[in-house]
Amino acid sequence: MPRRDVVSWTSLIAGYAQNGMPEEAVGLLPGMPEAGAKPNGFTFASLLKAAGACGERGVGEQIHALALKCSWDEDVYVGSALLDMYARCGQMDMAVAVFDRLDSKNAVSWNALIAGFARKGEGETTLMTFAGMQRNGFEATHFTYSSVFSALAGIGALEQGKWVHAHMINSGEKLTAFVGNTMLDMYAKSGSMVDVRKVFDRVDQKDLVTWNTMLTAYAQYGLGTEAVAHFEEMRKFGIQLNQITFLSILTACSHGGLVKEGKHYFDMMKDYSVEPEIDHYVSFVDLLGRAGLLKEALIFVFKMPMKPTAAVWGALLGASRMHKNAKIGQFAADHVFELDPDDTGPPVLLYNIYASTGKWDDAARVRKMMKATGVKKEPACSWVEIENSVHMFVADDDTHPKAAEIYRMWEEINTRIRKAGYIPNMDYVLLHVNEQERATKLQYHSEKIALAFALINMPAGATIRIMKNIRICGDCHSAFKYVSKVFDREIVVSDTNRFHHFSNGSCSCGDYW
Repeated sequence: MPRRDVVSWTSLIAGYAQNGMPEEAVGLLPGMPEAGAKPNGFTFASLLKAAGACGERGVGEQIHALALKCSWDEDVYVGSALLDMYARCGQMDMAVAVFDRLDSKNAVSWNALIAGFARKGEGETTLMTFAGMQRNGFEATHFTYSSVFSALAGIGALEQGKWVHAHMINSGEKLTAFVGNTMLDMYAKSGSMVDVRKVFDRVDQKDLVTWNTMLTAYAQYGLGTEAVAHFEEMRKFGIQLNQITFLSILTACSHGGLVKEGKHYFDMMKDYSVEPEIDHYVSFVDLLGRAGLLKEALIFVFKMPMKPTAAVWGALLGASRMHKNAKIGQFAADHVFELDPDDTGPPVLLYNIYASTGKWDDAARVRKMMKATGVKKEPACSWVEIENSVHMFVADDDTHPKAAEIYRMWEEINTRIRKAGYIPNMDYVLLHVNEQERATKLQYHSEKIALAFALINMPAGATIRIMKNIRICGDCHSAFKYVSKVFDREIVVSDTNRFHHFSNGSCSCGDYW
């Protein structure tokens, strides 16, 4: 072009910004003043969009400075782009400062702020900002709802998620795949599989993410048979399977004990030109290990076409703990120590293997090593949300204001479930103490205290949802099955591995976990 004006420059910058080429967009800026073209509001909006995509704080700050010099910083569109840029760069304090200075806020600026908090995983702040948007008379869009559901998924806030869902229905917003996918994820991570299925069935024009999210939910709940049926339905409808699809079905087969099916799907990846990544190998080792095929898993690790990572050896170590195989467990642990010496989990797992097999000298050696290297076991804790308040408990917890009432309730629970056939399993007390002390230690695990508290404070028939920061212990798992039957309650426990849905004396995992 013989003559380029601000419109020419801005069009090219916007084109790069909108087509995933942010560096090229930002790279054009120095040429504008040289050509005598002064950036306008549209130019700055596009440049800030590109800077946010780059994720580089310094670039965005320089464009902000130039916008200030050119007196465009208080323009509502530039301001919205500015706060979105800071939000995408993770600088929420600056994003809020820009938002507060805007004379005229619009739906775009509110959505940018909400999306920023959601990306940072600040669920409560996201929800409060969403409420503020409503109070100020701005209608939520599908972008708004998607961000809010994503934030609530991160904290597993079921009741708040249902409230936002109801708000969306009242607003008349259609359940498209864009919103439906994050809503699915929210219900899945909040422990409500019934709602997950309802939402999936109602999503209009499902895409690959919709199908994958549903498959992932089945995997999280250990519903292997349902996951296989869903996977085959995807193939039947001609859905293009990708790496996430295969990772989810392998995880589902691992949690469901479907070794034959898992092997079949791992081999099937090449039929869809999907190259296995390290996560697929970790999941396959977990599949074999959970099934007790530890030697086969070890051979598989040695034959991997890439160098096994700490995660691969960690999966084998976890399986060794499950099946009390100290020899393979020690071998796997040695590799994890070498590859990831800062990980505190493997030494604890190794100690548990030796303690569970009665090898107290070896357990003491591991404990000494942990002490020398400064490794500390993460304290087990469980929490339950009641009426928008979160109550957290640790083992033998006596700090809660209702501690005496909680312990009396657990004694009643313990008496009733013992009459129904519950027998405490002392194998889950990994301490070298006498039988009486072992029995006492076993009774006051954090999840049992949380359960007793929930039974006191929640209305009859309400589903109890407990979160736990580590894997639920086998004895607590057994006790919860009896409680679900004796007290006629549905109990959902979310631990680091999966969900357990207890109902009428059984668990969704089928005791394979």
